[in-house]
Amino acid sequence: MIKIFKYLEKKDWIYVLFSLVFIVFQVWLDLKLPDYMSEITMLVQTEGSGMGDILSAGGYMLLCAVGSLCATFVVGYFVARIAAGLSMRLREMVYNKTMSFSMEEINGFSTASLITRSTNDITQIQMFVAMGLQAIVKAPIMAVWAVVKIAGKGWEWTAVTGGAVIILVVMLGTIIALSMPKFKSIQRLTDNLNRVARENLTGIRVVRAYNAESYQEERFEKANQDLTKTNLFTNRIMSVMQPGMTLIMSGLGLAIYWIGVYLIDGAAMPEKLTLFSNMVVFSSYAMQVIMAFMLLTMTFIILPRAAVSAKRINEVLDTEEKIVDGKITSSELFEQGEVEFRQVSFQYPGAEDYILHDISFTAHKGETVAFIGSTGSGKSTLVSLIPRFYDATDGEVVIDGINVKNYSQEALHNKLGYVPQRSVMFSGTVSSNVTYGDNGKEPADADMIRESVSIAQAEEFVNKMDGTYDAVIAQGGTNISGGQKQRLAIARAVCRRPEIYIFDDSFSALDYKTDRILRKALKEKTGGTTTLIVAQRIGTIMDADKIIVLDEGRVAGQGKHKDLLANCPVYREIAESQLSKEEIENA
Repeated sequence: MIKIFKYLEKKDWIYVLFSLVFIVFQVWLDLKLPDYMSEITMLVQTEGSGMGDILSAGGYMLLCAVGSLCATFVVGYFVARIAAGLSMRLREMVYNKTMSFSMEEINGFSTASLITRSTNDITQIQMFVAMGLQAIVKAPIMAVWAVVKIAGKGWEWTAVTGGAVIILVVMLGTIIALSMPKFKSIQRLTDNLNRVARENLTGIRVVRAYNAESYQEERFEKANQDLTKTNLFTNRIMSVMQPGMTLIMSGLGLAIYWIGVYLIDGAAMPEKLTLFSNMVVFSSYAMQVIMAFMLLTMTFIILPRAAVSAKRINEVLDTEEKIVDGKITSSELFEQGEVEFRQVSFQYPGAEDYILHDISFTAHKGETVAFIGSTGSGKSTLVSLIPRFYDATDGEVVIDGINVKNYSQEALHNKLGYVPQRSVMFSGTVSSNVTYGDNGKEPADADMIRESVSIAQAEEFVNKMDGTYDAVIAQGGTNISGGQKQRLAIARAVCRRPEIYIFDDSFSALDYKTDRILRKALKEKTGGTTTLIVAQRIGTIMDADKIIVLDEGRVAGQGKHKDLLANCPVYREIAESQLSKEEIENA
């Protein structure tokens, strides 16, 4: 938890200093109240005392109470500023750190866990700082000051107060020891609940299509019950705290007055008034000591969960990034668009076997290179090494003669127009989705947007939408079809005006006619641009300048369509499963 405080800024520490000053002032005012109470007690019991003296002492008590209230407001303001500022910075830092993660780090945490850490966990820390900072500073000052004030006013009362404090510490220690492990479980179970809910919402169509509502309900119910049971356990333990504090406070007050009765009864007449006054003052100060510990209980209620949250946030912030920027920027480049794999092998982190084995090929500027193979042959994994979603385990991935590891990620991505297998749409409009991101060039104008949409064969359906290019796109593109999403994703890549296109099975949702027209338009309008295509359909890639056939992560053949039909059994097997005998013979 302490490690989190290193993210406080200079102005926050100034606020902490001001808060400390006002807390000390508040405690001083609170501890002056029993002094005036003692004075009033003495005046009431002393003959000849004037009402004016009593009212004067009462007036000072009122001023102390009002001053303490004002100091509390000031401290609350400063602490709120500190807590809000810290949580804002932590959210920003966790978000930026997450954005810099490779797929390896993201998969290591899980998406659901990263969302929980950037929301729920940071909220826990904000609550702790806002409430706990006051209690942690104020409680020790109040306790020590009050003990100093009551020192020497009766060892019997001091012993009783000490005993009450010991019982209180034992109770709090036991509660914390029992609850801390459960608070760790709560955050883990919250992650699990978010994961189950997210999976259910993301796959709602499949859930309904397979009548799996009951199964998903059972999964959610189990995750919900596990979290609820753990919360109930911790809440039941923590619920002992408040009545326990009240019992100790009431018992201490009763013990002080019980002892006071015996002391006053056995004292000489001149000492009775002094003992009575001391008993009233001691009772007030003893309550202040217990109040100090009550303040700490507020912290102890929040601290265990905040400590767990702080650890989880630090895990994200302290994670070492596996993929780091190189020093080369786009301004230093001369060649444009050549991609080369030099004996590249790849193994997923933690996996036993390699997915890719000794892959070598060159895609020259302006060429179209296609990748085909059975499911699981490593096609998508191969092209994911180019934008550095992962880094090659062995060998080199080279663009324009430079290893991709030597580029800054911004410079590398500015060279690429990437269309993933699963088209991703963001909430906004057609135009905002097509022009999404920054490619280091001048922003696309309306003509460029229209041209990109036209090349992607999306113009027809976009013009029919309400608002055309300003038509609303829902989050995830849920208000358009899969084929429409794919075409808009292709338009997005075209609008970037990249040097290299990467289409990762990006034509699968298109019919053959649209597929053919789209690829023809791409070739005509984006000539001179290197294109890498991952495909399942031979019809999509048969006109490519080079086709690379993958089989179990190895290159089974390279060449043009006709040559591979004659020389590559794996390719011919795929062709025979998709093309007619006449189409194969006439190739």
